[in-house]
Amino acid sequence: MSDDILFLSGDRVTRLLSWDAAIASQRAAFEALGTSGVDAPGKIMHPSRFDDSVMFAYLSRLSADTGAVAKIGSVNPGNASAGLPTVHALVTALAPETGRPVAVLDGTALTTLRTAAGSAVAVDLLAPPGGADLAVLGSGTQALAHVRALARVRDLKSVRLWSPTARNRERAADTLTAELGLTVEPVGSAEEAVREASLVVACTLSTTPVVHGAWLAPGCTVVSVGSFEPNRCEADAEVLLRAAAVVVDDPETAAHHAGPIVAAGLKPDDLIPLGGVVTGARTARTGPGDIVYYNSVGLGVQDAAAAWAVIRAAREADR
Repeated sequence: MSDDILFLSGDRVTRLLSWDAAIASQRAAFEALGTSGVDAPGKIMHPSRFDDSVMFAYLSRLSADTGAVAKIGSVNPGNASAGLPTVHALVTALAPETGRPVAVLDGTALTTLRTAAGSAVAVDLLAPPGGADLAVLGSGTQALAHVRALARVRDLKSVRLWSPTARNRERAADTLTAELGLTVEPVGSAEEAVREASLVVACTLSTTPVVHGAWLAPGCTVVSVGSFEPNRCEADAEVLLRAAAVVVDDPETAAHHAGPIVAAGLKPDDLIPLGGVVTGARTARTGPGDIVYYNSVGLGVQDAAAAWAVIRAAREADR
């Protein structure tokens, strides 16, 4: 093996990791979690004293044949108004045998892919089969990525997209319509997007609910990826009250970090781990009329799975 360290830019990460490969990597990550087969120390989320940014760090190891992966980064909510991703990060991967550095990856691209791909795994397991009417709340990097990823696991019959700024939601809708060959409709309110949707995805950094339980149709599957801190709460209390199952990426982490779950006072035993659903050890949806809520706060093992998928693809491409 060469001693050279791979430096993988965001563009190269995106080229090397297709949506199908990203989704496969996340399914593998949650399957490993479901069998207790990973090293996954608790993540660090630290709000800055200087501004509204949040520093974060993850450390994880997926398997014996993949080494430790560390990610450090920052969430900067103000970036959205400048058209920039709100999350920037750097990922380092170490060799399993020796621990020497083998790759440094753009963590922004990797996080975008693994987060949306993880949601696609959840939707594929939790939502009823067949076509879906999708509501997307948000118009930033993650909102667009989620539509792209979900289109790989469900036939999207309709897509309605809302975010607070008309210009942003119209631009996002136009981009997705041209790219995916389906009509994405920008709408004027979150309620208009959510009403009658069978699948709702919230990709915001909101500290107040943008999804209200009163709006949800029977059988709806709700995904929240922006409620990753106790003060960020994309779903109101009624969403959780109406949910037949509350599924999370990791119960212990979600009970302390996921805003809607913290607000509801739910404990780890009240939550269903996605890994358990992947392995078949746990059941979430019991019937087509169930409302199911999935809250992702993001886990280091997701980064590890995606990072090693990229590293392997890069090595293959460089042969």
